[in-house]
Amino acid sequence: MEPALAKMGLARTARLALAINQKDGFDCMSCAWPDPGHRNVLEFCENGMKATTWEATPITVPRSFWAEHPISSLADKGEYWLGQQGRLTEPVHKPAGADHYEPISWNDAFRLIAERLNALDSPGRAAFYTSGRTSNEAAFLYQLFVRAFGTNNLPDCSNMCHESTGTALTATIGIGKSTVAYDDFAKADLVIVMGQNPGTNHPRMLTALEETKRNGGRVVAVNVLPEAGLIRYKNPQKVRGILGKGTEIADRFLQIRAGGDMALLQAVSRRVLAAEDAAPGTVLDHDFLAEHTVGLDALRSHLAGLDEGAVLAATGLASHEIDDLAGEYLAADRVIITWAMGLTQQKKAVATIREIVNLLLLRGNIGKPGAGASPIRGHSNVQGDRTMGIWERMPERFLSALEQEFRFPVPRRHGADALQTVHGLRDGEIDVFIAMGGNFVGAISDTAVAEAAMRGAKLTVQVSTKLNRSHVVTGEEALILPTLGRTEIDLQEGHPQFVSVEDSVCAVHASHGALPPVAPGLLSEIAIVCRLASATLGDRHEIPWGEFEADYDLIRDRISRVVPGFESFNADVRRKDGFVLPNGPRDERRFDTPAGKAIITVNELEHLERPPGRLILQTLRSHDQFNTTIYSLNDRYRGIKKGRDVVFVNPDDLAELGLHDGQRVDVVSEWPGQPDRVLPDQRIVAYPTARGCAAAYYPEANVLVPLESAAEESNTPVSKAVIVRLEVGHVRSPRS
Repeated sequence: MEPALAKMGLARTARLALAINQKDGFDCMSCAWPDPGHRNVLEFCENGMKATTWEATPITVPRSFWAEHPISSLADKGEYWLGQQGRLTEPVHKPAGADHYEPISWNDAFRLIAERLNALDSPGRAAFYTSGRTSNEAAFLYQLFVRAFGTNNLPDCSNMCHESTGTALTATIGIGKSTVAYDDFAKADLVIVMGQNPGTNHPRMLTALEETKRNGGRVVAVNVLPEAGLIRYKNPQKVRGILGKGTEIADRFLQIRAGGDMALLQAVSRRVLAAEDAAPGTVLDHDFLAEHTVGLDALRSHLAGLDEGAVLAATGLASHEIDDLAGEYLAADRVIITWAMGLTQQKKAVATIREIVNLLLLRGNIGKPGAGASPIRGHSNVQGDRTMGIWERMPERFLSALEQEFRFPVPRRHGADALQTVHGLRDGEIDVFIAMGGNFVGAISDTAVAEAAMRGAKLTVQVSTKLNRSHVVTGEEALILPTLGRTEIDLQEGHPQFVSVEDSVCAVHASHGALPPVAPGLLSEIAIVCRLASATLGDRHEIPWGEFEADYDLIRDRISRVVPGFESFNADVRRKDGFVLPNGPRDERRFDTPAGKAIITVNELEHLERPPGRLILQTLRSHDQFNTTIYSLNDRYRGIKKGRDVVFVNPDDLAELGLHDGQRVDVVSEWPGQPDRVLPDQRIVAYPTARGCAAAYYPEANVLVPLESAAEESNTPVSKAVIVRLEVGHVRSPRS
């Protein structure tokens, strides 16, 4: 509460605190963790309140700011400084050749954008980015506008984080979403937490894991770094959490080498199959496998040749540690495997998640209480945005339903994803970039390349609540369109409106603003989309943009006829608990794959080699951070204060490299055939990472991740496996 009270005052803080994640309040923007059926009076975590404070601050950017700060000077400021300037309250425009933003009217802003879009040689020369904080209603209208304009260029933040999850799960079980409900964590015998840090990135998950433990279940953590929240959790909502010793969440910690998760999963599956061979008919769920899966025999054959030595080299674990994990899995009747970006941002991310599915299927751990696959999303509505059509490759059934409802020819050609958009900007194939929220330049990999590409655009447009890096890395011409935050009351023609979001377990619920807008004249995201679409498309299609802006129920009526599961959207979303979307694997063990069954897959293991004198670096967030938004320069759980220019390295690796704690080094990444990329002047922090592995903060370390380094099949940036060397000073040593 410290920053909230200091920056907003008691009354404003209290009003917001009592509304966060409540059934008649607003959905917290800091993560997509689901809400429990019975909610606390204060149903939020530390970072949730910080995110709310960041958005709901009464501090605003004055008009004089733009005259006093050239864009060239703002480009030297960090994300923390930019975010601290306050809320944006009026549209501003940077003319071509100018170094300042200037205030512009809403009508002139929309007219300018429409003129630039309509002057393009083809609709495909524009790209339309979406942040996962955009509501279902705004996302649906945004993709409708973009497709009515004539393109599927709809890159979004999911391309950079959980695209690997969607790719793997859709192919194997027929849906790219979680197969568990919130209550399943309390029913699980075992939860395996892989590649994620709940204590910082989705702290309310720790309450669910606490329920697992209190009901007799066990938790295994698999990670490159030990994470404080999984070591001991002191629940601040309960007396015993404040006064007691807390709950030891992880019963077992496997400190895996970066990139070794796929090898670990294959090794555990092999041990499960060996246990079945030793006691036929007693280990595998044969009825489930026979009725609901295909591919078991091929997996058996493939894993029979698994090289244990290669597994140990890839994972950095001992055989007995893998034996112990297999023992945990075999002893549990109900198992959840949950993961986040530690897995999805690897080169073999899609194959790794397919291996999660393999392991779960062997003992029927999908489609029964207390068991399933549980990807944990970051943005609060990134999953809902995809459901609403924010994807460059939406399936035909969605596109044909959209076409039937709105009576215009919906384009079928696949659009550009996030990395392809940077390529398109760099290569002169995309001229206009429009972002509905987010911080694309700050979030994307290969910072120098991405920023140069963005500066080559003819026009960049950012719909935002506060300043970030994407506002100071612009095209020849640029606009910033300020918008209402989720915390603010949205009045249209005098009537309060609400929006909706979908969380990580497919639950959809309403979100109502709690405070008056921070300034007059702000438009909602929906209003911005509607006015932009109307200005651009004119009477090209019979889409009632003005009616949609005035009454969000009319948007939901259209969604109900296009998106499966939303057939009674307006009625269902008004329930106190909202509603849950149908989920074939979870609800009825129905797998909508081409085979009509869950697909057990064969995946070739690939070992990530670490050259001598090099480390495998991963990017990560500090505790005081939400995506690219920096709340402070501290990382309390890792003991870092007043700075983010650090690189975490195992003490034994430091000794081997002849370096020491506190020393300043350049972090240099290597990619075949390309110049080195450098994160300069970082302070070494001796830290118990896995041997051979290092870590640095995102987004600062994005500069080290080559644009070409992308996950197979999903094209997600590989930010968890960057080969680096550490150099003292600015003298470059030759590569080995």
